[in-house]
Parts: sequence; C-alpha cells; structure tokens
Amino acid sequence: MTALVIAEHDNTSLKPSTLNTVTAALACDADVHVLVAGRDCVAAAQAAARIAGVARVLHVDAAHLGDGLAENLAAQVVALAGGYGHLLAPATAFGKNVLPRVAALLDVMQVSDVTHVRAPDTFDRPIYAGNAIATVQSADPVKVLTVRTTGFDAAATDSGTVAVDVVEAVPDTGLSALVGREQTKSERPELTAAKIVVSGGRGLGSKENFEAVMPPLADKLGAALGASRAAVDAGYAPNDWQVGQTGKIVAPQLYVAVGISGAIQHLAGMKDSKVIVAINKDEEAPIFGVADYGLVADLFSAVPAFVSSL
Repeated sequence: MTALVIAEHDNTSLKPSTLNTVTAALACDADVHVLVAGRDCVAAAQAAARIAGVARVLHVDAAHLGDGLAENLAAQVVALAGGYGHLLAPATAFGKNVLPRVAALLDVMQVSDVTHVRAPDTFDRPIYAGNAIATVQSADPVKVLTVRTTGFDAAATDSGTVAVDVVEAVPDTGLSALVGREQTKSERPELTAAKIVVSGGRGLGSKENFEAVMPPLADKLGAALGASRAAVDAGYAPNDWQVGQTGKIVAPQLYVAVGISGAIQHLAGMKDSKVIVAINKDEEAPIFGVADYGLVADLFSAVPAFVSSL
C-alpha cells in the first residue's frame, strides 16, 4: 500500500503543514511518496526528499502549476492517483481547495480534518465544533484525506535524501487563471506555524485598544497575533488573524487568550494548544474551562503589567 502526500509549498520551501501530513500518511501503514508540483520548485522537491519516512518524491514542473491553481493541481493528482491507496493533503486552505476536486473526479468520498488514524481505512475526525469525535471507515479504493495538522507531530527533516523523480505535467485545464495576489508581510511568525500565539477578543472593546494592548505583548513573547471571530467581525483585527472553526486551527506551545470569552467556535481552533493562558475579568467565562492558567483581572491593567515584567 502506498500513500501520496500533496505538498504545500511556495515553490521555494515546504510549508510546515506538509511535515504533519507525512506523519499521518505513515500512520496509514503505507509507503509514503510526496508530490511537489509547481514552477521552478526544485528546492522544495529537494526539501521533501529529506523528510524522514518518505520513500520517493515526484517532482512536476510546469508554468501552469506555479500559482497552485486547484483545477490544474487536481488534474495532476488524478493523473497519478492510479497507483495509490491514499491521497493526503493538509486541512489548510490549500488542501481544502484541491482535494474535494480530486475526490469528485475519482468519484470517492473525502474524509476531512483527520485527527487520528485508527487503521488504513478508519479515521477520527471532529464534528460539532470539536465537541464530538466521529470515527469514519471508508470502503473506497482510494482514501482521500485532509489532515488536521494539529493532530500529528511534524516529521523530522534531517534524514538522508531519497530519489526525486521528474514526472510529466498534465496539460493546462484552462479553467482558471490567477488575476492577482495580495500578501500581508509581517516580521512576526506565521499564525499556524508559531510556537507562541497571543489572541485578542471582543473584551478589548475597539480596534484602537487592540492595537495598543496586543502587539506589545506579541513582540515581547516573539509570538504571532490572533483574534477571535467576534474581534474580527467587529473590525479590531484582519480576517487572516482569526482563530477558530471558521478561521485558522492552531496548536502552539503557548496560547494566550486576552479578553476572549471562549465561545465553542473559538475553542475548536485552539484547544489543542499545549499550554493555554486566559486573561478575562469574567470569572465565569468558558475559556477558563480549557485554560491551564487563568487570571481573572482587567486586561487593560493586567496585560501592560505583564509586558513590563517580561
């Protein structure tokens, strides 16, 4: 049995989510191959060849694959799918964009947000915002899986290299084209890959308060900045900072929740964090139910005092 991991990358380096997905593929008792499809992505393919447990890397280089368009990448995956029992990608925007198309083209079901592999055909996934875990068994000849990366450790990247095989690209489907891309650049760590995340909620009261309180704390800790959905909807923070079921799923070593009540939607995105610290003036706030350390205090005095003591 062989599994194919579709690598998430930027044509230069692999995204950390790929390493977690490789670990999930290995748990399927399969030989693991990694597909690196893009344009001028030799460096990413070579990085994939150093991942522990990977037996083979497939390198596809073509101009129409350079922008990661889901239609073209799905066609490439389907062209290679015949030799594989499992097709996996991280449950990020990348994987959620590509694999449903792959599953549809193969006429099989997709198992989304896999958090645990019980057997090669049996998987756990969260439902009801993580309040229940469903165990799903697939009888399809090809298992198409998106992997919630917080459920699996990252594979090591210091092993010897394996063969990188060049594969012919399928033709451009012509179904889509990239019009433009706007990227936010920040000196802070990427939210989904950061070891420390500090998030602000509705309790901050305004965008001005958010900007006054949260960045100094993040800078002191070397953390990524996040926000609850309520804070994002109120305009305190940009959409790409949202942590939660409809935002980004994070599991850092340390998660600091400031002025966040702890709605189910938010908890679903961060409750797998190793250590959770909550600061909220409401001692009945649900966030304290998952927090390892809780401080019942006015955040406008507690957070500046915390920053000054660091």
